[in-house]
Amino acid sequence: MEFSLLGPVTVTDERAELPLGPPKRRSVLAMLLLQPNTTVSVEQLTASVWEEEPPEHARTVIQGHVSKLRATLAGGGAEQYGVELTTRGSAYLLRLPESLVDAHRFSELAALARPTAAPEQAVGLLHEALTLWRGPALTGTVSSPPLAAAAHALEERRLTAVESLGTAYGSLGEHDRAAAVLAAEAVTHPLREGLVAALMLALYRAGRQSDALDRYHHTRRLLADELGVDPGERLRAAYQRILTGAHAGQPDRPAAGPGRNRTVPPPGRTPPDAAPAPGTAAGTPPGTVPPPRPTGALPPPGSTGAVTPPPAGAEPPTGAPGPADGAWPPGGSAGPPRAAGGPTAPGRPAPPQLLPRPPAGFLGRTAESAQLTRLALPGGAASADSALVLVSGPAGVGKTALAVRWAHSHADAFPDGRLFADLRGFSGGEEAQPGQVLREFLLALGVEAARIPESADAAAALYRSLAADRALLVVLDNARSSAQVRPLLPAGPACATLVTSRSRLDGLVATDSARPVRLHALDTEDGVALLGAVLGQDRVTEDPAAAHELVALCNGLPLALRAAAAQLTARPRWRLARLASALRDERKRLALLSAEDTGVAAALRASVARLSADDVRLLATLGTSFAREVDAGAVAELAGSDPDVTRDALDRLAEVHLIDEEATNRYVMSDLVKLFAQEGRDRPDPGRDPDGG
Repeated sequence: MEFSLLGPVTVTDERAELPLGPPKRRSVLAMLLLQPNTTVSVEQLTASVWEEEPPEHARTVIQGHVSKLRATLAGGGAEQYGVELTTRGSAYLLRLPESLVDAHRFSELAALARPTAAPEQAVGLLHEALTLWRGPALTGTVSSPPLAAAAHALEERRLTAVESLGTAYGSLGEHDRAAAVLAAEAVTHPLREGLVAALMLALYRAGRQSDALDRYHHTRRLLADELGVDPGERLRAAYQRILTGAHAGQPDRPAAGPGRNRTVPPPGRTPPDAAPAPGTAAGTPPGTVPPPRPTGALPPPGSTGAVTPPPAGAEPPTGAPGPADGAWPPGGSAGPPRAAGGPTAPGRPAPPQLLPRPPAGFLGRTAESAQLTRLALPGGAASADSALVLVSGPAGVGKTALAVRWAHSHADAFPDGRLFADLRGFSGGEEAQPGQVLREFLLALGVEAARIPESADAAAALYRSLAADRALLVVLDNARSSAQVRPLLPAGPACATLVTSRSRLDGLVATDSARPVRLHALDTEDGVALLGAVLGQDRVTEDPAAAHELVALCNGLPLALRAAAAQLTARPRWRLARLASALRDERKRLALLSAEDTGVAAALRASVARLSADDVRLLATLGTSFAREVDAGAVAELAGSDPDVTRDALDRLAEVHLIDEEATNRYVMSDLVKLFAQEGRDRPDPGRDPDGG
């Protein structure tokens, strides 16, 4: 039995996740798990379950939730795991081995890590600790002050572990990896000055002085604009050190044999503590004399931290990049798995694990998942060549979620690693260049930064040669064009590639034998199930007719349904019928189906940003002058244009799934796209693609 706090609050036994019920019951369990083997008073539980003044019968409600939790745990065989929920007067006690709680295991692993004294072990320990996180802590509980404070404390501990991981990589001289780990968190925590300072120094040591200085000035402007303050001492000190090249206060200690004759444990495995053989430095093969430790001075820009070439037969490191927002960005300067033009080296780095964390609350898609399995798994329908599967569909339909969920479920079929890249094809900003992605992939596969070719074509050739005899899974998310994807395709027959895109990418189908998997909106049953998973089944069951109407008003789009669920989660006193009534007002629907910078309108803006001005005008015409179904001839007549030109324009809109071709020359537009077109929202959104592809 396992208890999870680092993400959605869940309990799983050997078979499946146990049904915990509504958010208030999960909140009671979370408070008990945050203080295991300690009595928790009814007053404490009451404060955690109600955001505002609790009702008079609060004690009775708490008793009911505890009773249901006790029955649920008993049904999962709690007794055999040493788990017992008991009453102690006016308090409750959850007795259990603390190792069953993921937050406890995380704290133990993080506490064991010594990033400067034992960086090799620290990388493995911290990597294992961070993989326990599956999303924001305490997801699914009530947003009460006690639980919000507990979630914030857990998040602070996670960020501290990420900073320690960056320190460990820096101590090993692997500054590219340190920068990759820290950069991902700096994006979501841009005002955390300690994190930004560490990132600046890692960038400088990796030979990226201009990037480091840009990061400082960007943060300085943010602090001034948002808080009205100047940079703090740590940030200013890092800036001065970079400008002067002075000692950074942190040793840059490469491992024996310049960072290559060591073994960093892979994720999920605790590193051994065995002492080296007499006369042999730790991590150094017998007969090899390790190089002297550097003095700790800041290396000049462009330095990889290496001191001398490794001895013949030295084992390359097995350290893998670490997660950020669920994904571990590639980085590092480990030795390549094979010498150029030579045979495979005796050792390889640990398989890269770059996938984002599995999507929470994923439901349905059984047929599409089975289709992916048939087309992508080794030995499947595409086994003669490297499998290439294209998952396409409209914005917000859940392409990324399906691809990432499938990739995690079938990770064992690809023992040499899983690579992931967001190509930002429909993100409203600059799309990722193949050369940038190739560099990240090569670093993840163990190639030294200094050995990566400058030419994108040469880098692609090296990437294909490394993948030729490996079983790799490559997920290329949010692609805009076939040309963006082709340099990133591995050549090995045991490899598989999943591409997600809002475009059909007919070029990949025509020239690269891509197998298309079209993703449609959820049916009513799956849509209602998704609402139940996010809101709690009790809330949906009390008003099933309204739940069905919400699915229809959201066009069955998972993104829209999650945005609607966010509105209801923020308003726990609203019934589903109240939101359904509000969504019937077409003037408010798109606004209500948004949560901060995420929502249907933002996703559609990113799609429309890739259209020509003529196609944007055509989309607006369809939204304002026609019903949901249109005929190509009628559109051409209204526009006063050549029918063939009009059909080509309609096909371009269909290619990016803004409309669908229902029959020859007959097209249909969803209600949400029609509302968006009527509002004339034709400007790109500067934020990140909310659908992830």
